[in-house]
Amino acid sequence: MPISLRITSDKEGKIKRAAGRAGKTKTGFILEAVDEKLGLLKNRERIIRESAGWLSHEEAEELRKTVRTFRKIDRGDWK
Repeated sequence: MPISLRITSDKEGKIKRAAGRAGKTKTGFILEAVDEKLGLLKNRERIIRESAGWLSHEEAEELRKTVRTFRKIDRGDWK
């Protein structure tokens, strides 16, 4: 079903650049964002939380420490 959105040219430019970095079209990028907002797309943290149920407490804590690095943002990657 076609949907029309009105967004500023500045925002469209940001979407276009972000989609390019992700290797997606603007449409694909926007659809993925909608899916994520609706909870239809699992992010890395959610996948780890769901799959870690079989780990011992110690293993789960080690996994938490290891994946903390994914929360850090390197500003150099966002140019």
